[in-house]
Amino acid sequence: MNQKVLAFLLANFIFGIFLVGFFCKKQINLSGAFPDASANWVEIQNIRRKTLAPVCSENKLLKVSPKLDSSVARQLFVEHKHKFIYCEVPKVGCSNWKRTIFILQTNFRAEASEIEHDHIHQTSAIKKLVSYPPARQKEFLKNYTKVMFTRHPLERLVSAYRDKLLHSEPHYSTVVADEIRKMFRKNSNSSEKVSFQEFVNFVIAKPPSTLDIHWKPMFLLCDPCNINYDILGKYETLGLDSEHVLKVIGAPESLHYPSLKRYSSEKRTNGDITLEYLRQLNSEQIEKIKKLYQMDFFLFNYSMKYEDYFSLND
Repeated sequence: MNQKVLAFLLANFIFGIFLVGFFCKKQINLSGAFPDASANWVEIQNIRRKTLAPVCSENKLLKVSPKLDSSVARQLFVEHKHKFIYCEVPKVGCSNWKRTIFILQTNFRAEASEIEHDHIHQTSAIKKLVSYPPARQKEFLKNYTKVMFTRHPLERLVSAYRDKLLHSEPHYSTVVADEIRKMFRKNSNSSEKVSFQEFVNFVIAKPPSTLDIHWKPMFLLCDPCNINYDILGKYETLGLDSEHVLKVIGAPESLHYPSLKRYSSEKRTNGDITLEYLRQLNSEQIEKIKKLYQMDFFLFNYSMKYEDYFSLND
């Protein structure tokens, strides 16, 4: 009798374990936190790295010397508590990433919405890699999680123009704008805003290495061929990638990447807006811009055929 009871209890115990496992798995799937999502993201990261490697090799972008360029070190921000290094690429959500680093660095003493745009780009609370001696730089690069984000080069260019040349920022709307007017206008004293065509002519007239960081090629800013980035994020998948970045570095679950805009009433630069501006250019300008950002297209797997890449609404 005792053996029958024992067998009955054992069978029910095993069945109970099966049911618990089944329903737990079902609940995980319904919540969206199932293993396949992470596996897919990891596979996407592998594909991005595999795309990068042969382009670096074929175009001789790999350096013999391991020394880090100071211009690149100035783009790298370090957050020590979570061993996180972020490469700043302007017009690819960098202000919000710097807000995130500031919050981590200061132990949540501020909300993202409380941190002003100008303040986050001027604060000394977050450190650049260049501020450390070479030996420490090497140590951090070896042991910290390194992240960079990219964006379609043409969309990023349009975003830079709209942000820097159409608004009244002291440096860009005066110093840079005046330089452009002197280069391309008979009447350099004209106060009319710089056109997109003038801006593009200005950009393609200068050596890539001397360009302002807001429109300098991304690969020159972050040197992905010689810095082994652990995560290659994209503006096009910003929500998913930022979520995984925060998870990988062990940030508190309560922290999420903010989606704050500097000009709240203005629409973000998207594919349709980008096409509106690109239609203002002639074929020669388009080809020169493509050539300028050629390595960004190849390294980060963006299409040069902007008509295919962006939605075309004629």
